[in-house]
Amino acid sequence: MKNNYDLVIIGGGPAGLAAALSAYDNGAKDILIIERENRTGGILNQCIHNGFGLTRFKESLSGPEYAARFKTEVNKRGIEILTETTVLGFNKDKIVTATSPVYGIFTVQAKAIILAMGCRERSRGALNIPGSRPAGIYSAGTAQKYVNVKGYMPGKEVVILGSGDIGLIMARRMTLEGAKVHAVCEIMPYSSGLKRNIVQCLDDFGIPLYLNHTITEIRGEGRVTGVTISQVDEFKRPIPNTEKSFNCDTVLFSVGLIPENELAKSAGVPLSARTRGAIVYQNRETLTSGVFACGNALQVHDLVDFVSDEAELAGRSAAEYIIKGATIHDAFDCENGANINYVLPQKIDKNASENVKLFFRVSNTFRNCTIKAVCGDKVIATKKRLIATPGEMETLIIPTEKLKEINGTLTLSLEVNE
Repeated sequence: MKNNYDLVIIGGGPAGLAAALSAYDNGAKDILIIERENRTGGILNQCIHNGFGLTRFKESLSGPEYAARFKTEVNKRGIEILTETTVLGFNKDKIVTATSPVYGIFTVQAKAIILAMGCRERSRGALNIPGSRPAGIYSAGTAQKYVNVKGYMPGKEVVILGSGDIGLIMARRMTLEGAKVHAVCEIMPYSSGLKRNIVQCLDDFGIPLYLNHTITEIRGEGRVTGVTISQVDEFKRPIPNTEKSFNCDTVLFSVGLIPENELAKSAGVPLSARTRGAIVYQNRETLTSGVFACGNALQVHDLVDFVSDEAELAGRSAAEYIIKGATIHDAFDCENGANINYVLPQKIDKNASENVKLFFRVSNTFRNCTIKAVCGDKVIATKKRLIATPGEMETLIIPTEKLKEINGTLTLSLEVNE
């Protein structure tokens, strides 16, 4: 291992692998990927269901198959990978400190860094659910690893809280393995997962989805014996006399994903309160020069194909930074307006050489609506949607010729048509 690299990528999941390939193919030849697990591929290694790669490869692949395509290309290019290596921190001078069983604690100097650490699951502790703390309570991702990788069944009688995609997929997976999934309950009036997962994972197996419901009690001493769910009002407060009880031995939580950014935070990289990821320019450079972010460490994506696309942009931009130095000189802010939860990127260069794609999520389910990007009274771009839901990421293209017309903040909002 060397002491100096053009590019250090923190994270060897789908984002890190795609970023490495893109950076290499655009001129950054001296690349190091640091991965804390014993192999690259990230969360895809435990996602044995199909449906990956439909957009990128026009094939339905399993998670390991999708990751293998990128691993093969990384190996062909001879890109260096350190597994079982944990990054302890980095600084604005792009010195990365890490530890591994082979090298102990060490540092490497990079010309650029890409943050591709992925995301983590929100736990029961963040929800303040009353009840005892018996065995049988898992995050959906942990249950997925037990079943798909280790070959263990977490339980036989299951209730799932939250309708995120991992929870929906695990409802199907547990059913296929012989468990009885009694219910999936969601505190919001809409599912936070993809529509196709609701159909394929719940509807096809007759698993009920209770919207506007949450778990209000977990029963059991040594092991979970049951739960009570209740309907909630518009303020998310349980409504008396709406309780339903289920006997079960397992509770899975699928209550949201949080971008993994403790390293970025400790390094002083400014983070967005809305996405929990870094604030970035359209080329995915953060406000710390030479540090880029992509994938679920930046924003939680629906599809791994979109993770790969964003990572390729970050890799290409990092290579350009390494070769040319800083490239952004005149940027304006982009913010979310009415009915929009967040918009990314938060900053856009007026001199960008290609169209800028805005990524955003709406705050509720809307039908027959129009998305507008405006600067003052000037409409920069619009897009009509028959339906928009929070569970599916939306995009809007800002043409390059429109960028120079923007003097001030670009605001993205949603209007419901009459």
